[in-house]
Amino acid sequence: MSAKFKIGVMGAATGTHSEENIKKAEEIGKGIAENGCIMLYGATIGFPLAAAEGTKSAGGTVLGVSPAVNEKEHVEKYKYPADVCDAIIYTGFGFAGRNTILVRSCDAVIIISGRTGTMVEFGVAYTEEKVIGVLTGTGGIADKAKELEELFAGKSKAKIVYDSDPEKLVERVVAELKQNH
Repeated sequence: MSAKFKIGVMGAATGTHSEENIKKAEEIGKGIAENGCIMLYGATIGFPLAAAEGTKSAGGTVLGVSPAVNEKEHVEKYKYPADVCDAIIYTGFGFAGRNTILVRSCDAVIIISGRTGTMVEFGVAYTEEKVIGVLTGTGGIADKAKELEELFAGKSKAKIVYDSDPEKLVERVVAELKQNH
């Protein structure tokens, strides 16, 4: 396959963010760049932003998918940065629409912590039979993902991989993508 894989990073934008988990998010981003993949995220703050900064620091490409209709709304209404991304797609669909477009645009997603929005993204990725990487030990949805997977009871061919090591998780996600594409 000649096209680069697109890996989305989803997770808690707001709330408490430990320095340890911020560093793990940055390592996820670096790993995405080092594996020659493009990083997608919700053009937001928190753990996804840390991953985007990690991708950029390693010379990678970052694509944002915003809930806003344009840059002005993105910055003023949502209070999101516009300077980390190489390009931003402005959906104008709010969070629910943005989340669906974001996940459907990815070949795989990686979950770091997360709450309601991340749970929705996990559900869309599961339904869309994506490769899903879960960074365990980061709290939130990431640490409840196995329970969700069991609750869903194999209703999808999504491939879910779990790891507490950011570098290993990215390598495992990329290996799954290579095996299935």
